[in-house]
Amino acid sequence: MDEIKFDWDDLRLFLAVAREGGLAGAVNLTGKSAPTLGRRMLALERRLNMELFERMPQGYSLTEQGHALLSRVAELEYRVLPIEAAAKSAKAPVIKISAGTWVTHLLCGQVDHLIGGDEVTLRFISADHVLNIAHREAIIGVRNQRPEQAGLVCRRITRVRFAVYAANKDVKNWARVIGTTPSAQWLIENIADKPSIELTNARNALDLALAGMARAVLPTFIGDGQDRLMQVSPTIKELEHDQWLVLHQEDRFLPQVRRTIDRIYSVLRQKIS
Repeated sequence: MDEIKFDWDDLRLFLAVAREGGLAGAVNLTGKSAPTLGRRMLALERRLNMELFERMPQGYSLTEQGHALLSRVAELEYRVLPIEAAAKSAKAPVIKISAGTWVTHLLCGQVDHLIGGDEVTLRFISADHVLNIAHREAIIGVRNQRPEQAGLVCRRITRVRFAVYAANKDVKNWARVIGTTPSAQWLIENIADKPSIELTNARNALDLALAGMARAVLPTFIGDGQDRLMQVSPTIKELEHDQWLVLHQEDRFLPQVRRTIDRIYSVLRQKIS
């Protein structure tokens, strides 16, 4: 292994493919074509003598060796990115903010406030799965559970509630988001015998509700803000949860991160409570 010469660009491409779960998603992140990415990943596997991915029709899934390499390369990325940033001093530092669909939607509408007067670039990562903050896949995370991982610190924000919304009470169809989120699972358990329209993006559930085509399970901070929608159910107790602001304990002392955290906390407390 000591004689293997690593090309950081190959590792950067590996991170993109691993995090996006395949070649298609990594195209936009890397600027490389899918065939090029496929060749580069195969060459990396041969050079390391490892099988990093299981190649399936719906994408790339990491093997055990792939997960081990992802952990190491993510740590390396955290060390390399500041060096790259220093070499490109004209660019503002990037603060990566990971949250679910609805919180990301809310925060995007408050960008001016979140940036304040700082010279920073905010990168919103909207994902239903939890990114690894310990490995710096994100700098700041908004989570629906208190983290237990060592090295992370957190701050409780507020309580989030969900309800069913529709343009009118006569709407029969349901917008059912396919996924593993608690709201998606609740729909599976509660509307199995009702007509539904299946979606892969939660944001489209709101689109259908606004169009008067379906009922949608939404956070109350989203549904209550829509003039064309009404709440047609009590709040759903099973989906209530506390919301937490999470970051690595070493990052909380960085002035720009600290200020961004305080602004996110202020926005979410005001808009959701």
